[in-house]
Amino acid sequence: MTAARTGSVAPDLTIGVVGPHDLVERVMLMGHGPTPVPSRLVAAAYRDEQEAADKVVRLGSGVDVCLFASPVPYDFARKAGVLTMPATYVPLNGAALQGALLRASLDERFDPARVSIDVLGRAEVEEAYAEINLATDQVHLREEAAGPGTLAAFHERLWRRGATTVAMTCVHATAERLELAGVPTIRVRPTGAAIRSSLQTAALLGAHHRLEESQLVVVLVDVPTLRETPRRVTPRYWRDELKLALHRVLLQEAHRMNASVWPLDDHSYLVIATRGSVTASTEGFRTPPFVERVREELGLAIEVGIGMGRTAHEAENHARAALARSQSSQRTQGFTLDRDGRALVPAPRTPPRAQPQAKPKGLEILARLADKLGDQEQPLIVDAENAGRMLGVTPRTARRLLRTLVEEGLAWPLPPNRTPQPGRPRQLYRLIVEKLGPKAGT
Repeated sequence: MTAARTGSVAPDLTIGVVGPHDLVERVMLMGHGPTPVPSRLVAAAYRDEQEAADKVVRLGSGVDVCLFASPVPYDFARKAGVLTMPATYVPLNGAALQGALLRASLDERFDPARVSIDVLGRAEVEEAYAEINLATDQVHLREEAAGPGTLAAFHERLWRRGATTVAMTCVHATAERLELAGVPTIRVRPTGAAIRSSLQTAALLGAHHRLEESQLVVVLVDVPTLRETPRRVTPRYWRDELKLALHRVLLQEAHRMNASVWPLDDHSYLVIATRGSVTASTEGFRTPPFVERVREELGLAIEVGIGMGRTAHEAENHARAALARSQSSQRTQGFTLDRDGRALVPAPRTPPRAQPQAKPKGLEILARLADKLGDQEQPLIVDAENAGRMLGVTPRTARRLLRTLVEEGLAWPLPPNRTPQPGRPRQLYRLIVEKLGPKAGT
């Protein structure tokens, strides 16, 4: 409320700062200066660069972007695969190296032309030396990032052989090890200008990510059973009941995604969401939404297409194109098209459940159940327990076989039978014995 009265804007972006204590403190102090968007800095300091990945995990979803105090912790976190958000680092460029060389030249014990340097690239080192007219013939360089112990051994070996006068390291933990071993050490630290520029870059990355997360996404859900089963085979009542049950499940799932659901026609639904909410519920567009829940609750197989776009109309067109790909492919059950109409990571089709080798065909299962139930004027309805007794299998296996009948269009799942008793609602299935032909007697 106070911010609204004074005209100031409350921080909307959170930047996690990962690095050694001294550099993190320096970044935090500079973070009070102007940035492209309001931001809040969260410190995640470590004692050893190899702790960087753990610090990122601890920050979790509480930050919009990570800013590493140097390329070293960023590299550790990237290789550990924990960067699930945008990330950048404060560069250690030629200006940072020149600062270290200046400090070395002020100490009469050190010769800037006889040093060992880690992490920095050869081109950057040669350029920095050329600008101050120094040769690099006696400069020993290790460009590859490594653990603090490995880097410390590299510097110490050269110093003890007399090949260098001082070790210049970009790694905080390496500097500590060298100082304990008595090796003269100068840390290569980022410049103030590099820190301010990196803060601005991090803020821009976070703002762009926010905009991308809020991008409109349209999800089309199609139900092959409703689309392919003729109306004359199943009464309108059963179709309406199933559509209501499916709509209810979709509404529950969409509520978790902060999405909206509308029925489009007799066999499909439209879901409006944001990219961020869909990303979270699909493991980064690797698994289609709603599929497992609908299969578990109603025994139905559904097809999903996801589309993004600059407008709602464009997103819906991309979703329809993605759904068409899903329906024509034998390997995937859901596709996602970005706002340019390009396919993202295809969501894999749910692997088929392991079935007993002696599992009968769908029509054979239906015929056996119909024979056990006998001729009846009313529709033939069973649940997993009754079907299990008639087929001589466990209720769990019977439930799987009934779902197979549904997927083959030989049975119709009815809305769960809600009873006052606690426990799982009883799921009933209407057997479509009309598919057996005139011999079925119905």
